[in-house]
Amino acid sequence: MAWYGLDLSMAALLSATHPWPEKNTPPSNNEVQITCESGAAIFQTKIYLPTESLMFSMKSTFALIFTFLMLVGCSASQPEYADVGEVYRISPEFDQLISPNTYAKKLAERFEWAEGPVWIERKDAKGLIFTDIPRNRVVLWLEHEDPVTLIHPAGYTGNTNRGGEMGANGLAFDANQNLILCQHGDRRLAMLKREDQVSGYRKIKFETLVDNYNGKKFNSPNDLIIKSNGDIYFTDPPYGLEGYTSDPKRELDFQGVYRLTKDKKLTLLTKELTRPNGIAFSPDEKTLYVSNSDSLRAIWMAYPVNPDGTIGKGKVFYDATAMVKEGKQGLPDGMKVDQKGNIWATGPGGVLVFSPAGKLLGVINVGKVVANVAFGNDGSVLYMTANDTLCRIKTNARGLKFKAN
Repeated sequence: MAWYGLDLSMAALLSATHPWPEKNTPPSNNEVQITCESGAAIFQTKIYLPTESLMFSMKSTFALIFTFLMLVGCSASQPEYADVGEVYRISPEFDQLISPNTYAKKLAERFEWAEGPVWIERKDAKGLIFTDIPRNRVVLWLEHEDPVTLIHPAGYTGNTNRGGEMGANGLAFDANQNLILCQHGDRRLAMLKREDQVSGYRKIKFETLVDNYNGKKFNSPNDLIIKSNGDIYFTDPPYGLEGYTSDPKRELDFQGVYRLTKDKKLTLLTKELTRPNGIAFSPDEKTLYVSNSDSLRAIWMAYPVNPDGTIGKGKVFYDATAMVKEGKQGLPDGMKVDQKGNIWATGPGGVLVFSPAGKLLGVINVGKVVANVAFGNDGSVLYMTANDTLCRIKTNARGLKFKAN
């Protein structure tokens, strides 16, 4: 369990390098919001303090915070990161990527289905944001702090109650530090501008980037990658629809992979995959990798990228269907590429690490299905969203967009 002052700490983190916009004002000095998060429950209250006496305000603050925490049973203990799972070396080359006797660490748990991790680094704070899809929220994790809800709602903003995987899934920051979200429930690719990323005291304003193909609503955009020129490539499987492919609200009869250019031109790149999911570029952006999370065809595809940004005929990069049939848990899902072109891909058995040639080098197993990964810190730490748990492992690699060794 954890407690936090959401408004003040989040504002300090997410607006560390720019002032509050003129059209909005920061919280008043005599207003304190306290949030307590315990498992599935999130308790929140605001305390308004009298301004006549600073001493009275301080005493009132501590007394009311103490009372609130006692009522909801919160504590502020720092986590101890325990070893978790196993690392399997299939090829000796794997030792160059993860040193022997290195294990994953469990950082946090009690999520419902964690996905979409992205490293965030601002002026005075560094951490990881990721989605908790069924709870319709984006979560922030900071070193030696318990996770806090940063954005809610994150993927479904409608007024009609619904279930299923309604929240956001894949996340990415563009060159201007705007947050791009694959929103399952709203069935769109959306943007939260940097100046609107402060949580707690202002209404969240999402901007729709695209929500349809030829007038038909997307299934549920799932994961994305932003090319160096600003083009957004994303996948659109049916997982955000409550009835999946049988959902009466489904409008497209295929699951596509798309490109959205900076001038908002949408192109369908391929519709050959039954469950397109994770997506990533090679370091030179000449190859586009797409995972297919279908138990009957659990594969990763590699597509050549044409000079105009479209893709050519793809080939199977790796086929893990046999691993699924052997009973290994998980399907091809999210992935990231390091600076040497190795692919760190979630799939049957954990995180499968491939060479650029498609050779399986090793597997990181944390004991749970891993949905997605992200490099963080100095680029050498791999974070893993594993079902209800957040884990990480130290590597000898460097993720793309981080400084080289």
